[in-house]
Amino acid sequence: MNRREFLRQAALLSGAALVSFGTRGWAARLGQAVNDSRRLIVIFLRGAVDGLNVVVPYGDPRYYQARTSIAIPKAGTGGGALDLDGYFGLHPALAPLMPYWRNNTLGFVHASGSPDPNRSHFEAQAYMETGAPGDGAITSGWMNRLVGAMPGTHTPTEALSLGAVLPRILTGPNAVSNLPLGRNAGRPLPIDRPRVADAFAALYQGDSPVDQAFKDGRQSRGELMRDIQQDMENSYNGAPDVIGFSSDTTRLAQLMQRDARVRLGFLSVGGWDTHVNQGASQGQLATHLAALGQGLNALVQGLGPLYRESLVLVMSEFGRTFRENGNAGTDHGHGNVLWLMGGGVNGGKVHGQWPGLADDQLYQNRDLAVTTDFRQVISTVLTRHLQLPDAKLASVFPDGIGVTATKLSGLFNA
Repeated sequence: MNRREFLRQAALLSGAALVSFGTRGWAARLGQAVNDSRRLIVIFLRGAVDGLNVVVPYGDPRYYQARTSIAIPKAGTGGGALDLDGYFGLHPALAPLMPYWRNNTLGFVHASGSPDPNRSHFEAQAYMETGAPGDGAITSGWMNRLVGAMPGTHTPTEALSLGAVLPRILTGPNAVSNLPLGRNAGRPLPIDRPRVADAFAALYQGDSPVDQAFKDGRQSRGELMRDIQQDMENSYNGAPDVIGFSSDTTRLAQLMQRDARVRLGFLSVGGWDTHVNQGASQGQLATHLAALGQGLNALVQGLGPLYRESLVLVMSEFGRTFRENGNAGTDHGHGNVLWLMGGGVNGGKVHGQWPGLADDQLYQNRDLAVTTDFRQVISTVLTRHLQLPDAKLASVFPDGIGVTATKLSGLFNA
């Protein structure tokens, strides 16, 4: 390998830390984004959150018969669920979100999820992120395909993931950005050193796709680093903030506020695989839900007026078993609950077709059934919130299941 080829390979590796580019080319360029304030933020709860203890069917006595030690008490009792509609209640650790339920900007779609019965975390997450359950041939993420389907000039910062690595949901041919979390977010890279950056700039001063990709990546990273630096200087006098979900959601909100080109955001949170000692109103799950609720509240507060133009979708790979196991926890299940937050949401409602909890209504006699394909919800979000034309949905969900014809009514205000 000669020196020029070595430098070229090093630049591509550095580019991965700047911006994660598409797998079939380097064509996206920085430019003027569409003048559109609508945003979509997806939060993935990795590990399979127990949707039955998030949006609790406290109106069904079978729930309490199946969960003798981990059930959330009925609404109106000590440590009880926060009443939503007289049948469903919200886990009490999510109390910070109740104002959004009351102002009708928070809603849920219960008994939703993937039609694929896979209970492997890795495979189920992959199917949820590619939007193609059971189809291993599709490897790009549906949010990456969404970037290509949206109108206007596309920029590397149009879709932004906060995390250690680029997630599957944003992997694909379209240029997107990935930003590390916490203390690593502002950590300088070799490419940030002026002498190194100038050397690469001289090497990639042409007009080829790779040359342009390097220029795009360097400019994109510079813009994001300036935003982070300003945030730290203003709020923490130059010191990095405390690692945690609230700080991450606040950072994402501030980036969206400052840069109108950031239209799609993604975050993931782990720790939801509660096989042992799950807890009820207090305990392992409650602790995680409290942090999640605080983070979502921080996101809304950080977005400010932009929240009215934003849609926050919270999803997980599958639910948990209806009955608790012998370790006071729950195992891998099937149906779950999707969360929707935003100004256009027809909130204050639990949407979807509730299948019931009788033995003959459970999936395989053990799990909450899936009555709403998660892609139906996402398709409705894309067409109603982002106003994506129906004809473009086939490029986001290409497996031909007919999601265009099965969008859900009632999720958004008229």
